Amino acid sequence: MGDAENAKEMQISIHLSPSKKKEHTEFLKEYEDIFAWSYDDMAGLSRSIVAHKLLTNPTCPPVKRKLRKFKPDMSLKIKEEVNKQIKAKVLKVVEYPTWLANIVSVPKKGGKFRVCVNYGDLNRASPKDGFPFPKIHILIDNCTKHEQ
Repeated sequence: MGDAENAKEMQISIHLSPSKKKEHTEFLKEYEDIFAWSYDDMAGLSRSIVAHKLLTNPTCPPVKRKLRKFKPDMSLKIKEEVNKQIKAKVLKVVEYPTWLANIVSVPKKGGKFRVCVNYGDLNRASPKDGFPFPKIHILIDNCTKHEQ
């Protein structure tokens, strides 16, 4: 979506028929202006709503992991993905991090990969939540009357 200079990425299910895929694509292009691609697209939204801080146990010392090295081709792909998220203002560059976690590339079917971050040390230092998030896929299935 978007134009050649400012392309926007969207994914449509591969399980749709070609006619349905075309119908969905036309619908998304028609209403392209209502999507928020970055924080700047959400005018009037307070930063206090979208920004948050993680609480950590003060007795747990910060952990800085040694940086991993990747193969040059994988390093370029990771850099491309991270830059895409920085440009969309999903990520913010921090110069002197207290905690440092490594990026992990997870292979997907079809030769693609997913960029993840190993937050194991930070998770151990975070207080446990007495009210965890529900299993979202079960809630969605219940809303759509789908049987498992």
